[in-house]
Amino acid sequence: MPRFDPLPDRRPALVAGASSGIGAATAIDLAARGFPVALGARRVEKCQGIVETIRADGGEAIAVHLDVTDPDSVKACVEQTTAELGDIEVLVAGAGDTYFGKLDAISTEQFESQIQIHLIGANRVATAVLPGMIERQRGDLIFVGSDVALRQRPHMGAYGAAKAALVAMVNNLQMELEGTGVRASIVHPGPTKTGMGWSLPAELIGPALEDWAKWGQARHDYFLRASDLARAITFVAETPRGGFIANMELQPEAPLITTRDRQKLKLEEGGLDS
Repeated sequence: MPRFDPLPDRRPALVAGASSGIGAATAIDLAARGFPVALGARRVEKCQGIVETIRADGGEAIAVHLDVTDPDSVKACVEQTTAELGDIEVLVAGAGDTYFGKLDAISTEQFESQIQIHLIGANRVATAVLPGMIERQRGDLIFVGSDVALRQRPHMGAYGAAKAALVAMVNNLQMELEGTGVRASIVHPGPTKTGMGWSLPAELIGPALEDWAKWGQARHDYFLRASDLARAITFVAETPRGGFIANMELQPEAPLITTRDRQKLKLEEGGLDS
């Protein structure tokens, strides 16, 4: 006899921050795998365009206005999603953008804005869906973290602090939800090519890249794609009952070293040894 009932065939998912980047790619991937998906974001018109693409490909999706910093917006989003798709079985909490700037150069208000969206916002949307999951004794809370939470990076202190606190929150959820049937997971993207942060002017990005290289944090110039993270998040959501992915970190694979590069490295090493 199985230890757990299998996951239901229909598992509605709410993706917070689905108007672009990792959130949009995740919504598309979940829908392609048969999940009914609610795309939640402040830019609901962008979500609607993605919904039309999903539906054209045979998936089920709706666009819902969601501002995770607004309790009334979160409540309305959850109610609309439940009414149109059914009880929320999967939450992907990834709303928010990155604020670049050294801690001595940004205001406390700017620092607080990162905490509000990446930590408090994630908590707000999670606690809105959690009671129903506990009552049903199943559900997946999947949070989008960052490798910056694991290894802090200069010029991203506010973002890093918020994501590090998110790790602490998820760790506590994992302990406190044990035995309820609700699984809490966190997926940490490494450097990912999305619109988040990379539209900033060169005078902000340039010094950051220089400092990252100084601290050994920019070893190569390859980036993950949003679709790479989407596959990882979908994998977490599809994990059968009986186990769960507690933490996952994705990093971009480095470019292949050419034969010429290898020869050069070997010669340099030979010179050092002689």
